[in-house]
This record gives sequence, C-alpha cells and structure tokens, in this order.
Amino acid sequence: MRVIAGQAKGRKLIAPAGLEIRPTADRMKEALFSAIGEGVCGCDFLDLFSGSGAIGIEALSRGAKSAVFIDRESLILIKSNIVLCGFQDRSAVIGADCEKAVMRLGRERKEFDIAFLDPPYNKNLVAPTVGALLDSAVIKPGGLIIVECASGELGECGGLQQQRREIGLLKTKKYASTAFAFYVRLADA
Repeated sequence: MRVIAGQAKGRKLIAPAGLEIRPTADRMKEALFSAIGEGVCGCDFLDLFSGSGAIGIEALSRGAKSAVFIDRESLILIKSNIVLCGFQDRSAVIGADCEKAVMRLGRERKEFDIAFLDPPYNKNLVAPTVGALLDSAVIKPGGLIIVECASGELGECGGLQQQRREIGLLKTKKYASTAFAFYVRLADA
C-alpha cells in the first residue's frame, strides 16, 4: 500500500493486519481520483469507514485542504499513516460509528466538499450513512458523495437518488468486484 500521487507520492503506508480491513487497491484509487480530478484541490474531505486512512491521505497528498477520518476500530493504524505522510496539521481522526459521528459533525456545523464512504460490503450500511450525511447537512451544496461498494451492490448504491431527493447520481463505474457511485448534493434540495 502506498500513496500514488501528489506531495507524498510513493510513501508506503502501514497495511492492516488480517482480513477485517479491505484497502482500496492502487488501480482503484487511481480511477477514483481521476474521476474526481482537480476537485480535490483545496477541498475539505471526509473519509468514512476509513480503514487504513489511505483514501483521505491520498486526497491530502493531492491537495485537499483538510481531511477528517471516521472509523470505529482502526484508529491507531489511521493515525500512524497520517504521521508517516506528515499530514497531522490537516487531519482529524474520529473513533466512532460513522452515522453518529456524522450527526455530531452536523451539530458542530462542519461542512465538506467531498465525502467518500467505503463501508464493509453487503452489510446494508450505504443508505443509512448517506442519509446521515444528508440529514446532518455536512455536505456542501454541489459537494460530492462517493460510495465504494461491491459490484453486486451497485444497484442499491446507484439507486439512492430515488430514495433521497437531495442528491443526484452523476455516474457509476464498475471494476470487476468493486464499483463506485458518484453523487452530487443538489443545491436546491
């Protein structure tokens, strides 16, 4: 596992032990950030179900202004990887259930330009987490919500805009066993 572009390019990250955390592969990270493009520069980035922290760290390396990492279990791993890359001054790590942490961020009036969520596959966590992002108003109007899911979950992930009028589906991308769904928070919702 490594940072693939930007300020910390080539920096090796500490990989998680065991099979509980499923890091996003380098080629998937490249596809994700190619799809985001320059939108990551200067943004406030929210990394939910952070695991190793690799996605938020990649965003920081590519020019994100700040990143908040939320995960219940792998806090030491995330913090260690942030320190390895020297991004402590632009990072915050929250150890909590993602839905509860997002609601707390909303009460604190925090806002983000991009939220990335990569929950454990096939656990029905996508819709409630996206709901919390929208209900708490932590995603700025025009901001992106990007969901990584198993290819078999793409129908559920890609159909969220039918449940929530505040978002619009921009596109989906499928890569073998993994898929991304890209949403925009609508300004007039």
